[in-house]
Amino acid sequence: KTSYAQASQLREIRKKMAEIMKKAAQDVDLKGLVSKLTAESMGKDIEKACQTVYPLQNVFIRKAKLVKSPKLDVAKLMELYTETSAEDAGAKVAAAAAAPAPAAAPAAEQKKD
Repeated sequence: KTSYAQASQLREIRKKMAEIMKKAAQDVDLKGLVSKLTAESMGKDIEKACQTVYPLQNVFIRKAKLVKSPKLDVAKLMELYTETSAEDAGAKVAAAAAAPAPAAAPAAEQKKD
């Protein structure tokens, strides 16, 4: 039998979810927050915190909204882009030096009836 939470329980669950997500967002940088969201660790925290309100299971975060944009730190931004290793860059491709460009194929002529 399927049971549903009451409106007051939903409000309390949403309030606790928002508190947990705000606290997690303040503790780490953007890169760390994305890894927390994808690792589903925050979903388990929400599930544990809300057990007293309503028994939840399979809690996942599918959408997150940026309420306030972070301060732009150019040095940190450049750090993110310079951390790539040689493995991430990909392999070099040898260019064909003497290969001529292919000519366009002539259009097929249609028969007139």
